[in-house]
Amino acid sequence: MKNCIAAGLLLAASALPFAAQAQAKKPTIVLVHGAFADSSSWNGVIPILERDGYTVIAAPNALRSVRTDADQVRDLLKSIDGPVVLVGHSYGGSVISEAAEGTPNVKALVYVAAFAPEEGETALGLTGKFPGSTLAPTLAPPVKLTGGGNDLYILQARFHDQFAADVPVAEARLMAAGQRPIADAALGEASTAPAWKHLPSWFIYGDADKNIPPAALNFMADRASSRGTVVVKGASHVVMVSHAPAVASLIEKAAAAQ
Repeated sequence: MKNCIAAGLLLAASALPFAAQAQAKKPTIVLVHGAFADSSSWNGVIPILERDGYTVIAAPNALRSVRTDADQVRDLLKSIDGPVVLVGHSYGGSVISEAAEGTPNVKALVYVAAFAPEEGETALGLTGKFPGSTLAPTLAPPVKLTGGGNDLYILQARFHDQFAADVPVAEARLMAAGQRPIADAALGEASTAPAWKHLPSWFIYGDADKNIPPAALNFMADRASSRGTVVVKGASHVVMVSHAPAVASLIEKAAAAQ
C-alpha cells in the first residue's frame, strides 16, 4: 500500500504542467556596463545575486555604437533559455533600451545611473538637458581612430573625483587605468524605439552623480513610469560599485515581480 501511495505521488509530481515548472525558474540577470567602465564594475553585485540563486552574465559592450552594441547584447539574450532581467549602467541604459526590442524573453529593465532615451534622443542631449554634468572638462584629448572618429577617456588624474568619488582611492585608481573608452559617435547617436515604453522598469542612481545630472536621471525614471526608483544619498556615478547591495536588491525586486 505504501509503495502504491509513493508511486502515485511521484506520478502526480511528474505530471505538473511544464508552464508551472518554468514559472519557478528564476530569471537570468544580464548586466551591461557603460562608458569608462568594464564588466568588473559589477563585481560587487554579482556575488550577491549568485548567492541568492540567480544566474548572472556580464554582457560584452564594445562602446562603439548604440545600434551595434545593442545587436551584440540582443544576440546574447536570444541564446538564453528562459526569462531575463536586463540591467544597464550609464550608456548601457541606451543599449538595453534598444537590445530588449524584439527580444521576448526580456521581462524587466533596471537602469543603474543610466540613460533611458526616448526615440530620437541621444546620450549627449540628455546629459545637457539639465545642468550639473562636469564630465566634459575631465576628458582626455580624444584618441583619433584609424577608421575615423575618436575614442574618449576620462583623464586618470580626474577619474576619482569625476566618476567614482565615493570609491576608495586605490580602487578608483585601478578603475581609471582599466577604463574602456567610448566612441564619441556613440554618445551622439539617436536611439530608436525604447523598450521601457512597454517593459516594467526600475531605476537607481546617486544624488552626487557628476556624469549624468540627477535631475536628468529623475526625469527619465518618471517618464518611464518607474516601478521603483532608489536615490542613494551621496553616491557617485558608479553606484553599483560603491553601493552594490542596494543595486542588487533593486535587481532582485525587478526579478521577483515577474
